[in-house]
Amino acid sequence: MTLATQPGGDNFYDRALERMDRLMLVIGIAGATTACLVFGWRIGGGFALGGGISYLNFYWLKKIVAGISELTAGAASRVSARGVVHRFVLRYFLMALVAFVILRVSRESLYGLFAGLFLPVGAVFCEAAYEVYRALRRDDA
Repeated sequence: MTLATQPGGDNFYDRALERMDRLMLVIGIAGATTACLVFGWRIGGGFALGGGISYLNFYWLKKIVAGISELTAGAASRVSARGVVHRFVLRYFLMALVAFVILRVSRESLYGLFAGLFLPVGAVFCEAAYEVYRALRRDDA
């Protein structure tokens, strides 16, 4: 048995992005609920909006990386270089636009927005901790 293969036969590391997607949803819902209860609805709403943007940003980033790898490999596909660049720029434009609107409406919500934008960092940290746990547990067995 290799380090990357589970007893069931599927690749453990191939499912890392799926686990991070689920972790982002769980952390986002828990964080928005906690922020609403502790800090109020404005910061909680900002966190939910920031978490939604970061989840969408993460999804688009996966698509952009897949598109760039297809373009680099020279595979005949539906991916165009212009579409990849547009999606890349649109990610940052969307974040800047939402931050500007929130800043104009409520500065409190901006704190929640910035906290929500760090949602992928929390998911990556949890995934890394889980992979270390699995690696150490496998060594003990």
